[in-house]
Order: sequence, then structure tokens, then C-alpha cells
Amino acid sequence: VLKPFRTKQILNAVIRCLDRAALRRENFVLRRQLGAVPRADVAGRIVGTSPQMARVRELVARAAATPSTVLITGESGTAKEVTAWALHAQSPYADRPFVPVNCGAIAAEIIESELFGHVKGAFTGAASSREGLFFYAQGGTLFLDEIAELPLPLQTKLLRVIEDRKVR
Repeated sequence: VLKPFRTKQILNAVIRCLDRAALRRENFVLRRQLGAVPRADVAGRIVGTSPQMARVRELVARAAATPSTVLITGESGTAKEVTAWALHAQSPYADRPFVPVNCGAIAAEIIESELFGHVKGAFTGAASSREGLFFYAQGGTLFLDEIAELPLPLQTKLLRVIEDRKVR
């Protein structure tokens, strides 16, 4: 904005910046979803007719109605991500992003930067600032799979974020 400026110019510049940030966030989430296995047909669908599966569906419906952080446990291959999709789809946040993260598939050296982001020059190789996955899931659901694979110091930082619901 060049001087002398008008209030309207400043307001338009701020609006453009906010719109651009929202578009970048949406673009990132959509690219992540396109790169993932197509889940449109299974997102939010828990199948099965056993009493145990009925109980899971009931718990998902109850948990989806609350603004709480949810812990889903189970052995590998027990459809924890499908359950997370179902929770997200039934929650008031269903129109916002669902960002799945396999913590075991990301190198321990960069997982913190992936989750929380970083500013330019924060460490060797940080040539530009980058928003983290918490930012891109803002207002939606961040599904952290294989969280036990994270280094213990990072688990402590993650616990703080989950408890406070704030990222510094």
C-alpha cells in the first residue's frame, strides 16, 4: 500500500490477505486428500451388524456430539481411521477439514515441523516459513495415527496442545 493511503485500501488489502490464507489452507487440505487413498465411499461408514459394532456406532454418535478430544485405540487394522472419519462426519465440524496424519510414516526429525510448522531460519534448511498441520486442520479434525511412534519429548508437547487447545 503506497502512501498516502485510504482506509478502504487498507481494509481491502487485509481482506485479500485473509482470503488468500484461507485458500492456501483449503488447497493444502484438498491436495492431501487427493494424495490419500480415495475414501469418499467409506468416509463415515462403520460397517458390521454385531452387537460390538453397534456399540461402536453408538459411542461414535455420542462422542461426535461433544466438543471433546477423542482417543481411539485398537490394534493395527481395526479401522481406527474409518472410526475417526465417522466421528468427523457426524460432528458439527463435518464441513471443515479432516486431516489424517500417520505419525509413524514421518521421520522423527521433521514431524514437529510438520505438526506445528516453523518460521524461516528456525533451523538449518528452513528456507521459508511453513504452517503446520494443526493450522490446516483449524476448526476441523486432525487424526493422529500411530501416535506412540512419536519421540517422547514431542508427545509431551502434543499433550500440552491437546490439553490447552492452543498452538504457539
